[in-house]
Amino acid sequence: MLAPAPARRSTRRGGPAPHHHRRRAIALLALAAIALLTGAVLGAHGRAAAHRPAVPPGRGFFSRIAALAGQGPGSFADSQRAAENRAIDRTLAFTPYVRIAGAQHREIALTFDDGPGPYTPDVLRALVRAHAPATFFEVGILERYFNASTKAILAHGDVIGDHTDAHAPMARLSESEQRSQLLEQAAAIGAYHAPFPRLFRPPYGLWNATTLNLLHRYRMLMVLWTVDTNDYLRPGVRAIVHAAVSGARPGAIILMHDAGGDRQQTVQALPLIIKALRKRGYKLVSVPRLLLDNPAPRNQQISALLGSGG
Repeated sequence: MLAPAPARRSTRRGGPAPHHHRRRAIALLALAAIALLTGAVLGAHGRAAAHRPAVPPGRGFFSRIAALAGQGPGSFADSQRAAENRAIDRTLAFTPYVRIAGAQHREIALTFDDGPGPYTPDVLRALVRAHAPATFFEVGILERYFNASTKAILAHGDVIGDHTDAHAPMARLSESEQRSQLLEQAAAIGAYHAPFPRLFRPPYGLWNATTLNLLHRYRMLMVLWTVDTNDYLRPGVRAIVHAAVSGARPGAIILMHDAGGDRQQTVQALPLIIKALRKRGYKLVSVPRLLLDNPAPRNQQISALLGSGG
């Protein structure tokens, strides 16, 4: 019998076995897939970045995230403020005042007059606990005593409007007196880093053509109200809640007070109002955000408000 032929050896000394070839091919395919995925993600990121606010260069990734999340230039909050200011400008293009915004979304703005004062911290705490924004129309001379509340309002990201320097009845003042009331209040809140107010609410609901001319000069929008809770009369917590909730509708601006007297009833009513409005599907926003999301109708029907509230 012939001896069996010897086993054939590989001509590639030390060459990989066939299963090693398969593993290498699989690894290369995986790396190619990861490269394609990374390129797609980076491309999408680049396209999205074109629509984001510019971020000042920082020392690293987390400093950039902190800049975006903050309140300074290049942050998302700064971009939002710019958009809201443009919404105010668009509103001023056809009306010098608003009583109500549009009804495009179920949004409502809570507003507070006459502060800052002793009850402002309680009002702000209720808003912070509920994660609810608001708009405050402040009196300039009160900054001498209660400016800590102004700082806290700004830290919460809320908007501060002009309510004159001394809660003055504007329609009874000369042009120079009205101008002083507007600008001295703006300077008083500006001392605590509040921006120049774009919003104004007339004390007692009193204003005239001179007031509107001055507001036009300073690019300020007069904000009246849809619902007056009459909380300044201290009618009781239930009455304040009922007034706010029963008058609610998309685009509404609700008037309350955080100073100017005993505001304990307002403080107690506020969490109940927020809960009831949200239960009815309303989102709470600042006045500028309200105008951004819900452009105001041209016919504001303000005759019933003249000389009342505020």
